[in-house]
Amino acid sequence: MRHWIATIVHIQLLFGLGLYVISPLVNYFLHHFKEAVHLREIRFFGMEHSLMMLIAVVVITIGSAKAKRKPTAVEKYKTMAIWFTVGLFIILTSIPWSFSPLTSRPSFRPF
Repeated sequence: MRHWIATIVHIQLLFGLGLYVISPLVNYFLHHFKEAVHLREIRFFGMEHSLMMLIAVVVITIGSAKAKRKPTAVEKYKTMAIWFTVGLFIILTSIPWSFSPLTSRPSFRPF
């Protein structure tokens, strides 16, 4: 279970980095940083969302590594539960939900 969760999180990180590179919001943020940092939605997608997701991946990876080195199954699951819950909390608070005050755009949009 530990290995699968860590693998899925790392695959999701790769997908997210790919979307980060091609995103027009991020492109605007990077090329107009001084103005964009003051715009809440642009800053959220250009900096806050990606940084928090990266922190969540690091937390889950650390938790996976610590759980791997525990001698008993109970200690492994306890370590995984703590670290993975913290990582999940960071992920859930950083998702651009439609009811979030940080974003004001629809969840699905035509391209």
